[in-house]
Amino acid sequence: MISQVSLRRIAFSLLGIIMAAPLLVVFGVSVNEKKSLTFPPQGFNLGWYGDLFHSADWSGAVLNSAIIALFSAAFAVAIAFPIAWFHWRYRLGWVKVVTTIGLAPFLLPPVITALGFLSFWTQTGFYGQYFTVIVSHGIFLVSLPLVSLTLGFSTLDASLPEAAATMGADNRVILRTIVLPLIRPYLISGFAFAFVVSLNEYLIAYMTVGAVLETLPMRIFNSLRYGYTPVMASASIFFVILTIVIFSLVARFGDLPKFLGAYRN
Repeated sequence: MISQVSLRRIAFSLLGIIMAAPLLVVFGVSVNEKKSLTFPPQGFNLGWYGDLFHSADWSGAVLNSAIIALFSAAFAVAIAFPIAWFHWRYRLGWVKVVTTIGLAPFLLPPVITALGFLSFWTQTGFYGQYFTVIVSHGIFLVSLPLVSLTLGFSTLDASLPEAAATMGADNRVILRTIVLPLIRPYLISGFAFAFVVSLNEYLIAYMTVGAVLETLPMRIFNSLRYGYTPVMASASIFFVILTIVIFSLVARFGDLPKFLGAYRN
């Protein structure tokens, strides 16, 4: 008779297979020797991964996405950090309102947010400029580092600033020598989340700079519209590998227990 533990293992194994099956199919397609959407792959060819970085169209899209994601994540953290700091340090009512506003863009349907950014940049005359997608992504993704940093600040002892102040430290010294080292894991994780989501985001980027700049998600979609190529599957696997690497680094250098919200005694 099968034990309850064995049934649980079987259930989780089946769940893992179901979740991994699409990735296995995409990987199989990405190494297909023929330029066709077929699985199992007919032959084996890693040349499509080379095209991803050697083809001017694909490599340009990869570079655009990386630059946008890097600056967007930094911009999102730059917005989220002072909000989380003031919310923890002073407990003011207006800061709670600002925090709620910061969470709003990510909670709304992306198409509504994208249309809002499209209207704003069109009316201001900046539509199509490189910085518009960075600002738009930063505002859209600010909730990710905001949640992470708020969680980080909630783990700190509220008496730390008072204790440091009695020893002559001002807010700048408290922030640099006490707060930043303690919440660094949450800062790293918030940046990583924003970076990965920005890297994969399509709709807002398309609405703000789609006519003049092509990111990797746009390139994948355009290739799908005008003719299939296995480079699309290679790009998808590249996204997956990059995401795994980024969060592995977060787990390694960002202190995974604190990243997951664990408290230490």
